[in-house]
Amino acid sequence: MSDASPQTESLAEAVEPEYDPAAPAPLNVPRTPTGNAEVDERIERLTDADHLATDGHVEVYEDVHRGLRDALTALDARPGPPAPSPPYGQHRS
Repeated sequence: MSDASPQTESLAEAVEPEYDPAAPAPLNVPRTPTGNAEVDERIERLTDADHLATDGHVEVYEDVHRGLRDALTALDARPGPPAPSPPYGQHRS
C-alpha cells in the first residue's frame, strides 16, 4: 500500500508530466529574418515541424522548399530596367 494519497499522485503527475523521449520536441533552431517577407514567412513555417513526429517533417520541408523555390523563380520573372539604347546611328541586332 502506498503512503501517498490518490490526490497527491494526481498533483505530481500534473506538475511533472512523464518524459517521453519519442515525443516530438522543438528543435529550437534560430531563424534570422532575411528582410524578405515572403522568404521569412516560409522559413517560419519550419516551426510547424517542431510539433510533428519525424515522419511528418518531410511534408513541411517540401512545402517550405517549394515556397522558397517559387520566391526565387519570381525574382527571375520580375522585369528589370530597360536595356540601354544603342548609340545613335547603330541599330540592334
